[in-house]
Amino acid sequence: MNFSIIITTYNRLYLLKRAIDSALAQTLPCEVIVADDCSCDGTQEYVLELQAALAEIGDTRLIYHRNSTNSGHSATMNAGVQTASGKWIKPLDDDDYLDSNCLSEMWRAIERHPEAVICSCQAAQVNPEEVELSRTPPTGPGKAFYIPQEDIHYGMLLEIVPFGTPVQVAFQQEAFWKAGGWDSQFDGNCDDIDSWIKIGQFGDAIFINQCLAYRTIWQGAYNRKFALQKRLTTNILMKEKIYHLVSPKYRSHIPKVEHVAAYLKLHWGVVAFKQGRFWEGFKLLFHTFFYWKAWELFVRATLFRQSPWLARSKWFEDYSFNFPPKYESERTNLKNSDIQNYLKRQRQILQFKWSLAAIRQGRVKSGLKLGTKVFLNLLKDVIYYRFPQRWQIKKIPIRERIEANTNLIEEIYDILQKKYSSQIPYLKDLRHYIHLRWAWAALKQGKILTSIRVAFPAVFCWKAWEIWLKTIRHQHQEQRQNSVRKWILIDDREP
Repeated sequence: MNFSIIITTYNRLYLLKRAIDSALAQTLPCEVIVADDCSCDGTQEYVLELQAALAEIGDTRLIYHRNSTNSGHSATMNAGVQTASGKWIKPLDDDDYLDSNCLSEMWRAIERHPEAVICSCQAAQVNPEEVELSRTPPTGPGKAFYIPQEDIHYGMLLEIVPFGTPVQVAFQQEAFWKAGGWDSQFDGNCDDIDSWIKIGQFGDAIFINQCLAYRTIWQGAYNRKFALQKRLTTNILMKEKIYHLVSPKYRSHIPKVEHVAAYLKLHWGVVAFKQGRFWEGFKLLFHTFFYWKAWELFVRATLFRQSPWLARSKWFEDYSFNFPPKYESERTNLKNSDIQNYLKRQRQILQFKWSLAAIRQGRVKSGLKLGTKVFLNLLKDVIYYRFPQRWQIKKIPIRERIEANTNLIEEIYDILQKKYSSQIPYLKDLRHYIHLRWAWAALKQGKILTSIRVAFPAVFCWKAWEIWLKTIRHQHQEQRQNSVRKWILIDDREP
């Protein structure tokens, strides 16, 4: 079989039954192995009875393995994988369960990219009554995409490649053993993350933007048994492991190890305060509260996790935007030469800003190179036109400049929509975004009434605000890091 589901369990028969049912209900035929860490609550009797009942109707998929002694979560997983015959392993804790299409959707993506060694999907967090509490956000383009091996650890370090918990992940058995299996040193506390880090050395990673798994949030979860300080220490160790595996091409773009450690202390300090553990939170935050690098990483990670349209999976729809009659009557058709001059000056302004930024960062040579080019262009304008055309641009009404920007966006949109329709926002929202940007520009120039007229009705479009926030975040990131490469395997338009 292509898949083996390994259900690790210990004295949780009342939850195990649900996990087994979800595994046997998969639409893709698979092997189901219950790896029992020497339970004493009747787990063995129940599974063997169910195994016999299934065998009577010709179903031999259910396999039972029992440790001779209580050996821990990691050893139980390793024993289960040793028993498995599937090429791919789907781990499952006994308190979690799967959607019936989980394996079929994973295999659909894996078949399209055989170089992958690990696959992850979205998961819903549910309470013990199976009421959904939250859901992990989409992480990239299309319904399924892959990330090349050399980008995996860089993305994991900056938390833009989140594999998640075992219920979300499947891995290739061969890569699992190359990585050395699960390490009992981290038993129940990041033993899975440690495995993802090591498996990521041997191939590409696939991500599926569909909710195919359910993780139960409750007080009896294994990870809640560990103190926050121990979880923090283990997290720092995981980051150090990832740091040394980052591809050399990203070495100049990653933060220092001590900055990452400070960020983790800040993160777990915030978690402690949320859980009402104020003294623990205070101790964790004491040395990092004024560490601005830690806050920078914290804000960056938070913004990424909360960017809803970062990789939204939706059909492209071209919503037509109708301007109000009053606005329509005031629109002016700009000449192509005016638009070209405007865009040229905007490029020069950006070059000049970047030259100043480069000089401030100590890159004097690069800054002077950019700044000199802009200065010579402006000097040429003085010689030929007596004064720079940049000053003439200020005389163009803001609404005409909005029109120029909108026309340019529409041209770019027409080019991109065929190939990237699932990755770009709706054209209507982009138009609103342009209005917001120019309303802000008018406000900075003191043109309050113009700003108000331009901002409506765009100010009520929350999608436009999201686009604006994302562009700010993206500009901030581009100064410091390259993007993780993501290629679509399955697009939204496919049946």
